[in-house]
Amino acid sequence: MDILHTDLLVIGFGKGGKTLAAAMGRSGKRVAMVEQSALLYGGTCINIACVPTKALIHRASQRPDDADPSAWYEASVASTDAMTATMRDKNFRMLDTLDTVTVVTGTASFLDDRRVEVVAGEDRLEITAETIVINTGAEPVVPDVRGLRESAYLVTNADLVRSPTMPRRVAVIGGGYQGLEFAALLSRYNVPVTVLESSDRILRREDDDIAQAAEAILREDGINFVTGARVTEVVDGDGVATVTYRTHEGQEGTIEAEAVLVGTGRSPRTAELRLEAAGVSTDNRGAIEVDEYLRTSRPHIYAVGDVNGGPQFTYISLDDYRVVADQIMDTGKGTRTTTDRVAVPYTLFMTPPLGRVGMTEKEARAAGRSVRIAAKDVAALMAMPRASIVGDTRGMMKFVVDAETDEILGAALLSIDSQELINTVALAMRTGLTASRLRDGIWTHPSSTEAFNEVLADVVR
Repeated sequence: MDILHTDLLVIGFGKGGKTLAAAMGRSGKRVAMVEQSALLYGGTCINIACVPTKALIHRASQRPDDADPSAWYEASVASTDAMTATMRDKNFRMLDTLDTVTVVTGTASFLDDRRVEVVAGEDRLEITAETIVINTGAEPVVPDVRGLRESAYLVTNADLVRSPTMPRRVAVIGGGYQGLEFAALLSRYNVPVTVLESSDRILRREDDDIAQAAEAILREDGINFVTGARVTEVVDGDGVATVTYRTHEGQEGTIEAEAVLVGTGRSPRTAELRLEAAGVSTDNRGAIEVDEYLRTSRPHIYAVGDVNGGPQFTYISLDDYRVVADQIMDTGKGTRTTTDRVAVPYTLFMTPPLGRVGMTEKEARAAGRSVRIAAKDVAALMAMPRASIVGDTRGMMKFVVDAETDEILGAALLSIDSQELINTVALAMRTGLTASRLRDGIWTHPSSTEAFNEVLADVVR
């Protein structure tokens, strides 16, 4: 077996890992990047998650009224595939063109805490490293439902974004962020979608008013919801799967679908790594345990991105890179930690999108904070003509404000451009800008940001 000696070994081509590999390679260190599939160079985000899904949503918005949805879907997938292939190649060349970096395609598993074996068919390579970074991401959780795992109609997000064939009917198991984003995407192509959610309502982590507003928009777009429903069985038939569910009241129902999409979350991908050989500990969810410096139970082994059980966002993986780089690069000071993160925003890319940051009203009150609320429907906003200009005045904006200090505790923006607006709110929260200062900001016109002038003018309750 050939042996490759390195300063740094990165397992997984995700955002944090690839950025660290490039930085270390440019500094002159010997680096190996291992990725199990050439189709995942660059990571999950650009290949099967963030980028292709948003591209398909954008393409749907461009479909002429007289265009066949199925043909448009096929063309959209082809266009998206071409775009991700280009990005994948750029990511590969970003590392491969560095003389100090070796990209290896194959499945990695630990031999001990310093050695990793990479297997690709009959080929085997042993890699030794002073520092190892695990960046293997997460994979969809398939719930333990009779017949589901064996169903020919079970699909994941990766299957959907790569298949040019538009399913005619889709059942989505799970009314959380992942399930709803795909439900919203498919509805833009006129695909009938039914979302089955075990809780009494969708988006159970959000305030009731925000969740209700989001559900109303999604229903308007043709999505059907069955809440309080636990899926009990999936049975394959001729061209369709029959999904059986039972409500909290004990009533049984069925729906038929050509595709059954699981949207019940993602779990850290560690099964193939043989972490026990390296002495790397995991928690009861299978996530690699790390400290605030992202060190595992072996101090020279780090875990970044989804695999360490933190928030599953690409930008968190990028910040993980900053934390690790500060520990292992010659220019680092060793002071950066995950506790430095404040006001991390996120967005559900429905149409219009839902941007969120900080506490919900429910969380703030449960924490004993004295709060005031500023909330307004987008359709009622006089200071946001952009919504009327682009033809979508649906949604609402809501701020949670500390009644004593005027501190912004959180915000939920269900509106056009909220994927950008929420970053402004997050920045205000990080820098201590009060609700009044944000309210009195001078913003361009006509823009969506100027809605803050009006929404925050009436802070009540």
